Amino acid sequence: MADESKTKVIILTRSYRIKGNIHLLPGARVTDFLVDSKDFLALTDVEVWELGGRQVLVAPFVNVSRDQIEIVTPEAN
Repeated sequence: MADESKTKVIILTRSYRIKGNIHLLPGARVTDFLVDSKDFLALTDVEVWELGGRQVLVAPFVNVSRDQIEIVTPEAN
């Protein structure tokens, strides 16, 4: 992963807010990553929160099903 860059994103599903990193090739956009993804998005350094605000998971790696995703946005710094 040395020639990839981490991009922090927030993913919203019907039940969860997921914060983590996706790994993009230099010059790639989040949209490119989404278009090229298959059934799951790979995230690292992940926090999963219920929409009500309770944290339910912290993990070094999580796959998120594309079928469950409603919104993906880069996290504001």
